[in-house]
Amino acid sequence: MKRSITIALSLLIIGITAAIRLKAQESQPQVVSISAKRFEFTPNQITLKRGEPVTLRVSAQDRDHGFYQKDLEIELDLTPDHPSEVTITPEKAGRFVAICDHFCGSGHGNMKMVINVE
Repeated sequence: MKRSITIALSLLIIGITAAIRLKAQESQPQVVSISAKRFEFTPNQITLKRGEPVTLRVSAQDRDHGFYQKDLEIELDLTPDHPSEVTITPEKAGRFVAICDHFCGSGHGNMKMVINVE
């Protein structure tokens, strides 16, 4: 009887520990990595879910760039070898265009990416 209680308590502790770890993993936002280089973002399109937090990790590969999207309240300054991060929770669905807002050369005006929120 004593052994059965010990086994049951051990299994209960293991189950509680696993549940706590799972909850901690669920509360961490998904991380989406984006790179910037003349004159493109890679990937050039991402899809996010409305109401779910996500961390955007954006890095410049070749020179200073910006990453700006007004409606989603994203404004990052990017420098080579120093990734910048922002965590957002999109509240409305739609198609949002992010741009480079630091002049980076002749193709700067076409440096855009699409953020779809479903």
